Amino acid sequence: MDANQNPVDAKRRPATVKEAKALANPLRVRMVRLCGQYELTNKQLADRLGIDPGTAHYHVKQLVDAGFLEPAPVRTGESGALEKPYRSTGRSWWLSDALDVSDMDAPFGPVEAFQQELAEAGPSSIATYARFSLHLSPEDVVELDRRIVAVLDEYVETDEQRTELPVHGGLFLLHRSAD
Repeated sequence: MDANQNPVDAKRRPATVKEAKALANPLRVRMVRLCGQYELTNKQLADRLGIDPGTAHYHVKQLVDAGFLEPAPVRTGESGALEKPYRSTGRSWWLSDALDVSDMDAPFGPVEAFQQELAEAGPSSIATYARFSLHLSPEDVVELDRRIVAVLDEYVETDEQRTELPVHGGLFLLHRSAD
């Protein structure tokens, strides 16, 4: 959780349509994650993600409008020019049903962003994984999700105490099999 975030905001709630649309784009999901680690300018985001600065600016504006990024204090860059960086508000973590965008064009944005980040980090970056198949009732799905998210929330709430440690990313996704 961002140090500037109001603790009252650190409670799960359903994503609004605007928030869900913002997170449906894998590029924007990656920007939120990067700005959660560093305060970055549009140019720095563009360089990091291999996109045009104008494209970065457009997506940053969408994320600011949805409440996922906010301007950080203006700073002097290496060349002496003033820079306008952005940082994550931490809001994206506290949304439930963020993947419920079945009526939108890009329902797998967070999954695509995760795949891109994992490919970029390489196979040696994987610390652990679990692949499973379970027979679950709808109630079992709700309970499994509640328990896993509760454990993850404990780590998110105390993450600022471990900022000197390496950053790890992950994704918990449960889907119903096609067969």
